[in-house]
Amino acid sequence: MREDIRAALVRAGVDVDGALERFMNNEGLLERFLKKFPADPNYGALKEALARGDADAAFRAAHTLKGVAANLSMATLQQRVSEQVERLRAGDLEGAALGFHCAVVLGSEDYYP
Repeated sequence: MREDIRAALVRAGVDVDGALERFMNNEGLLERFLKKFPADPNYGALKEALARGDADAAFRAAHTLKGVAANLSMATLQQRVSEQVERLRAGDLEGAALGFHCAVVLGSEDYYP
């Protein structure tokens, strides 16, 4: 893996060493999965569910997104989504929506170097 790519992933909150371990040190496989991540529909589904006030759909999308982030060792994203999952689990749709908005606004510079 090129050092600039590794550094950008680390800045974005990805545990690159952990991800490589999970992917049996196959850098090419890890890179393919990371490139597929932006097409994952769960972020959009979460955003839409929160906008329409659908707590069940928001919980499902957030929980799935948390799992995808964990599998790719996206530690920062996993933590932020995990907070929304717990708010939704507790029935706090308004808090989850606000937390989601804050995570997107405040975290955008973390994810796009």
